[in-house]
Amino acid sequence: MSRDYEPAAGQWYENVEEEESFRVLSVDEDSELVEIEYVDGDIEEIDIEAWHELDLEKTTAPEGWSESEEEEEEEDEEEEEDEDDDWDEDDDDDDDLDEDEDEEE
Repeated sequence: MSRDYEPAAGQWYENVEEEESFRVLSVDEDSELVEIEYVDGDIEEIDIEAWHELDLEKTTAPEGWSESEEEEEEEDEEEEEDEDDDWDEDDDDDDDLDEDEDEEE
């Protein structure tokens, strides 16, 4: 029994024939490409025609699934940069106080 779902970014699907789960990362309507990520982290692009030939069922994220390591690393780097920015701002304020004290003397 074939199911014809339109690809939706963030949605998980199971390819019934292959017994593989994946999620849609993005849908490019201009080039008619769907970027998908399998549970093992492999990423693939398929065209919309191939998409519609798949026997798919909507599903939920597999138990214990977490974002890919690359996305987690990017988030960690952004958090570190934010922390560094905060420290630099505080450090600049201290310099201003030192200058004010020097002027008073």
